[in-house]
Amino acid sequence: MKSVLDKRFIEFLQRDLSISAEELGLALRHQELTITQMPILLWQYGLISIQQLEKIFDWQEQAVCSPAGI
Repeated sequence: MKSVLDKRFIEFLQRDLSISAEELGLALRHQELTITQMPILLWQYGLISIQQLEKIFDWQEQAVCSPAGI
């Protein structure tokens, strides 16, 4: 995950959903992971709730539709 959008996504996860660096590190160990797969992986590991997963999808949808506004 190297793009500006990816960095903003990580910041969103930490700031708005209080996901720790350790929890993110667990998910980021998967080399093939993309920004679209990360929310499902976090949910599968039990690191986020279904409500948080929905917030992530909302954020991603907004980011794709208006990347300059994020």
